[in-house]
Amino acid sequence: MGRAYEVRKASIQKTGDKKAKLYTMYAKEIYQEAKSGGTSEESNDELRSLIEKAKKEQIPGDLIKRAIDKVKSGASEDYQTLKYEIFGPASSNLIVECLTDNPNRSISSIRTVVNKMDVKLADQGSISYMYETFSYFEIKDVEEEKIMEALIENGLDFMDIYSKDDVVCIKGDVKDLNNIKKALLTLGENKVLTEEIKMESSSKVTLDENSIDSFKKLVELLEDEEEVKKVYHNVLNA
Repeated sequence: MGRAYEVRKASIQKTGDKKAKLYTMYAKEIYQEAKSGGTSEESNDELRSLIEKAKKEQIPGDLIKRAIDKVKSGASEDYQTLKYEIFGPASSNLIVECLTDNPNRSISSIRTVVNKMDVKLADQGSISYMYETFSYFEIKDVEEEKIMEALIENGLDFMDIYSKDDVVCIKGDVKDLNNIKKALLTLGENKVLTEEIKMESSSKVTLDENSIDSFKKLVELLEDEEEVKKVYHNVLNA
């Protein structure tokens, strides 16, 4: 059938693997949030927000229901978020966020990638002190002034607000994630495009041609790991 067929087959397989991982990650997150904060969307703002986000990413409704029903059935699984810090190629660094029920397994998988790519696992705190954690939103078709008014009227502060690619971006305190979202929704149900917790380095770098390919391969391998939820880094041209 030829090389073109094999390339297409590999591409389809990779897309399928990414979708399966996304489904699994949401199932874990929804289960853990329902277990820690309650199974009712009416009384658990974090769960409601997570389910809304899952639906935007076309996560099947029966998967969401099964994750919540698992909590109601008394299942004893327990997931935790762990972060690992890595010194990457050249002057790059990364923070890898995992959602796992087995810390030994998660560190083993990260260490395997680190060894394969000949980079170094950093001690806790060696890199994270250079990163800022914040809630982040993108909203369309609303002027910055109206957004600021909505936040102020609801007694909310914000770290930054700016326009980028025809959307307005808002940075706020992590603890204000749900309250900022509620304020933004008063401006229009379908106008909020993005809502998430982000980490951003205060010391960005641009890698040369000799380092960028290795860096991108490192990120790809990390993101392929089953328990890796997010990879943050300080590279501008990746």
